[in-house]
Amino acid sequence: MATNPRYDPARRDRIIDACLDVIAERGVAGTTHRRVAEAAGVPLGSMTYHFDGMDELLRAAFTRFSHEIADGFEARLGQDMTREEAKDAVVDLIQQDVFAGHRELVLSHELYTLAARDQRYRELTSARMTRSRVALEHHFDAMTAQLLDALIEGLSIHSALDVTPTDRALIREAVDRVVGP
Repeated sequence: MATNPRYDPARRDRIIDACLDVIAERGVAGTTHRRVAEAAGVPLGSMTYHFDGMDELLRAAFTRFSHEIADGFEARLGQDMTREEAKDAVVDLIQQDVFAGHRELVLSHELYTLAARDQRYRELTSARMTRSRVALEHHFDAMTAQLLDALIEGLSIHSALDVTPTDRALIREAVDRVVGP
């Protein structure tokens, strides 16, 4: 039995992934249906089939991105560990996940810019921060978890803007100062 070449169950996901790639390369302002369709390797008309407009596509893309970040927190901090192991996990999270690459830093800051102006995107960032803090609260009290979350966000901003990489020893010192002995 022949399959319909137009049936492509993964198309919507490819479009969302391509949208994140285009945002990372050109910013939200430079993201168009045409560029996303080209990056996804799909016909331009399929954009409006899967999404009512650019805002719906951006929300789907940033929702996926936010879930990926929160999933990373949960993966790093979800298991039982000692306090020292949890501190090491936070340092690894910052250095290996948050600072994973320029793409993630750019996407985070593009989302922050939207969230600063639009309540719907602020709800996405708030939900992600809540999940991140819950993961941190498996090992630290609520206030320390909130401070660590703020530290992680602040370090990501510095990493995105600084010309030299943030040193692991500095990250560990920051975590130690927030968490304490």
